[in-house]
Amino acid sequence: MSEKTENGTVTERPTWVMGHKNPDTDAICSAIAYADLLKQTRIPSAQAACCGPPNSRTEWVLAQAGLPRPQLMSDVYLRADDICHSNVTMAKATDTVIEAYRQMTTHGYRSLPVADEAGKLIGMLALQDLLELLIPSTAKGEDARQVTTSTQNIARILDAEIVHLTEHCQDEQDFLMMVAGSSEPVMQDRIAKLPKDELLIITGDRIGVQLQAVEAGVRCLVITSGFTPSSAIVAAAKESKTAILVTKRDTASTTQLIRGARSIQNAISKDFVSFSPEAKLQVLKDKIKGSRRQALFPVCEPETKDLIGVFSRTDLVNPEKPKLVLVDHNEFSQAVSGADEAHIIEVMDHHRLSGNLVTKEPIQFINKTVGSTCTIVGNSFQTHQITPEKGIALCICAGIISDTLNLTSPTTTDEDRKILEWASKIANIDVDQFKEFFFSAGSVLRSSNFTEAVNSDRKEFEESGYRLSISQVEEIGFDYFWPAREELQETLRKTITDNQLDFACLMITDITLNDSLLLVEAAPEIRQRISYPKKDTHLFVLKNVVSRKKQLFPYLSSVLAEIPKEDG
Repeated sequence: MSEKTENGTVTERPTWVMGHKNPDTDAICSAIAYADLLKQTRIPSAQAACCGPPNSRTEWVLAQAGLPRPQLMSDVYLRADDICHSNVTMAKATDTVIEAYRQMTTHGYRSLPVADEAGKLIGMLALQDLLELLIPSTAKGEDARQVTTSTQNIARILDAEIVHLTEHCQDEQDFLMMVAGSSEPVMQDRIAKLPKDELLIITGDRIGVQLQAVEAGVRCLVITSGFTPSSAIVAAAKESKTAILVTKRDTASTTQLIRGARSIQNAISKDFVSFSPEAKLQVLKDKIKGSRRQALFPVCEPETKDLIGVFSRTDLVNPEKPKLVLVDHNEFSQAVSGADEAHIIEVMDHHRLSGNLVTKEPIQFINKTVGSTCTIVGNSFQTHQITPEKGIALCICAGIISDTLNLTSPTTTDEDRKILEWASKIANIDVDQFKEFFFSAGSVLRSSNFTEAVNSDRKEFEESGYRLSISQVEEIGFDYFWPAREELQETLRKTITDNQLDFACLMITDITLNDSLLLVEAAPEIRQRISYPKKDTHLFVLKNVVSRKKQLFPYLSSVLAEIPKEDG
């Protein structure tokens, strides 16, 4: 996705590299590291993002690595800001019909945004309203000669030399145009019958008519074909307060251009449809259905009314979708909202294949049986023979240590061990010491933020017709769990209600013993089927179980498969 800037250059919009919802350290660190690699190799626009805030441990890692938090994005739905054209031209309320029309024809617009002197959007100008100013459909007889404009506007449109100006030359007024095509006696008679302060006489080198006009005190005399008036004419004009303009254009061209010298103020529509930059694509489509007359739609800052850009109906027909690289997940249920409407160009993951991820074209899909997505990223750096920067290498280490519980999880492979050893040397860290600091950096149970404890690393699945959520926290011992137990149970209940789930559980893993506790919120028939040793009806002891992916989820999946899901 790209757009033109004001100087005409084309800038590529970001290709977002993102982990799953409620991201853990591996999801965020793999996104950061892989975006860095893609930027160096084949996708210069790659940029890491996250669809949930980093947990406290990940924040600690980023601080150690000296890297900023990735951009937080709640969704990737297309918005007005994504489809509008920012290099838009604007008319000013003081512009003339000709000036506005030239802007429209130059840029191929049928309408223009109009700004005040401070640059704030005040309305829209449509081509049909502009033509109505130029050629009024109701004009009859003498009315066809009437033009509302100012002397200065006339001079600007005609590129005229200002020989003499009068007071209030910048003010708009009604002019009656009269071309000196008749004899001097006829002209004298016609001038005498019309209001002098409205008359605008257009003539060439007819000195007699020029003199008649200034002696009568008409409002303005326009001399065509570049003929210079005599000093006597100029002196008389100053006496009678008649403005004199000299243009090099011929009389016919001058007459037509003066019709276009009126300002556009009376054609500006204050009743127009505009959008904030955050308005989603579907909102745009729905709202413009009833605006058949408006051809161009402005996108403005809601408070300041500063114009960000404009779009037309055709921009909504087939807009270019945001590009996404998914890391550490491979299904839409875990992806950032709107991913199903985006262009997925690549997936890098180490989980099972599931869900309904479908693409229109072949994509690069890397799925390996390793303990961490950061392991796959590290391997990709090696494949490209690129040595990551120290901070990126530290992120790779953190993702592996986090997801494999420092290589103790049953998901750990030799490749995880090799990549961790390689990356730790580049990051210049002692892995065992780093592990101690990492796991002690953020006990979410100690913080008493029970919503964060359940949501900081939570994944949703659909299995055998059930919708379930499995959260996991790693702790050094269970000391902080017991005082928080009731609040955590209540948070699981709320999670079920808020997300319309059938089952929610929290796995509390002791990284020193490699054991876990499982707190469950589910219907009695589900809890009764769980065969792990029970502490009570909602709490189970999981000896030597530390992996949600390889140990807990497969077991729960088998349990749910034995319980037919009732419809409704």
